[in-house]
Amino acid sequence: MSIIWSSSLLWPYLAHERALPKGEEAMSSSLRWMGLAPPDERPRRMMKVVSLQLTLPVAILTIVFLTTGRATSADRAGASKGTLEAKIAYCQDCHGALGQGYRGYYPIPRIAGQQTEYFENQLRAYVEHRRRNNIMFNVARVLSPSMRAALAGKFRAFNPRPLADGPRGLVARGEQIFQSGVPESNIAACAACHGPDATGSEQIPRLAGQLYPYVVRVLANWSKERGQNPANPDTSIIMKPVAHSLTRPQIEAVAAYVNHLR
Repeated sequence: MSIIWSSSLLWPYLAHERALPKGEEAMSSSLRWMGLAPPDERPRRMMKVVSLQLTLPVAILTIVFLTTGRATSADRAGASKGTLEAKIAYCQDCHGALGQGYRGYYPIPRIAGQQTEYFENQLRAYVEHRRRNNIMFNVARVLSPSMRAALAGKFRAFNPRPLADGPRGLVARGEQIFQSGVPESNIAACAACHGPDATGSEQIPRLAGQLYPYVVRVLANWSKERGQNPANPDTSIIMKPVAHSLTRPQIEAVAAYVNHLR
């Protein structure tokens, strides 16, 4: 086997040699540069090799144990996805740590303090297409009846302060409509069903503390928000004539009023 040495390959070596002193010091330095060690340095070099040979298996075992530990943690995380705590955390990602709702471009409703029967019924409504929401459909369809009940009970116990994002200037008018209705338009008082404190009862939802833009949107678009499956009607049918009878300013006033209730 022949090796062809080019000047470009030899140049670093030659340049290095020119810079070295003469004699034994030059020889020792050159050997080190070429990857060789003088005889008196070879034992130390051998010790480093042995040390490296001993270190490699330990490093490999460490990597194996770390990888196994991560896999075990991932398995535990995967197994915990079906627990109540995991489902609650999933709900909190959108509805807030205490179920207080989220103010944003697309308002997410408050579910804290909600009536348990209403809560469970609405989760079923998404699955049965009585309410249309692709995100909530995918959330609700994997929940067992017992999990729906457990979630409803958990969020029923939360009682955070309302976000109070509604215009205060409309609260007085909203209170009048909520408590007494609009007799001249044959609109019944909201308190007749939702209670004087707007806390609801059984399948009648709590409205106290609900986000202002959410209430406005739901009431203004009732036909698109509820009763989407005529073959399977629910209690929302009660609200249909009321929601359709309220004007936009009246809706905004009622939404502002309930928004500030606790």
